[in-house]
Amino acid sequence: MRILICEDSVLLREGLVRLLEDAGHDVVAALPEASDLAATVADRHPDLCILDVRLPPTYTDEGIRAALALRAADPALPVLVLSQYVEERYASDLIAGRGGALGYLLKDRVADVSEFLETVDQIAAGGTVFDPEVVAQLLGRRARDERMQRLTAREASVLALIAEGKSNQAIAKTLYISEGSVEKHITSVFQKLDLEPDESGNRRVLAALVHLSHGGTAASQSGDLS
Repeated sequence: MRILICEDSVLLREGLVRLLEDAGHDVVAALPEASDLAATVADRHPDLCILDVRLPPTYTDEGIRAALALRAADPALPVLVLSQYVEERYASDLIAGRGGALGYLLKDRVADVSEFLETVDQIAAGGTVFDPEVVAQLLGRRARDERMQRLTAREASVLALIAEGKSNQAIAKTLYISEGSVEKHITSVFQKLDLEPDESGNRRVLAALVHLSHGGTAASQSGDLS
């Protein structure tokens, strides 16, 4: 996989390069700031871009603005954003923008090499992955989408796990139900959130974004919900 990195910390940037290359990936560029990002992406054609949220010169929102610009220019380009802390506003801006495969992780997650590499592969393959801490904060919002009120407790649990990037098999294992039951719950969630089938087939992502943007019931580990 061809990967571009944009990270101002020399240690983390070089660490990511080493980690990804050791895993067999090709790091086509490792930039310290975003000024040349668009031109480098156009020249190197990466399969995935990894960006820090805060980049020079102001260390505020350069990274998130760069990520939004990349997704606007090429919605099919997978983007993984790394953040030192949970920055709910930036996460909300990112998930509200149009685009495809997306990840938002805290930098601490990089320390778990195998899980981080699995997340990289998942996003590159078209998946959407949000750090559990980011999900928890977004779920804690008081604002609730009226559509979310339509969901049963079980449907809300399934949707919360979808928002964490879990597959149907993983959801079934977590909630101690069959994959067939998971599929039925997901179909019901789509209907209650008014998500009609479309050509892009991205209803799963759209459902997760509704959940993340407007709150909802956190995923339950128990199997006693109906």
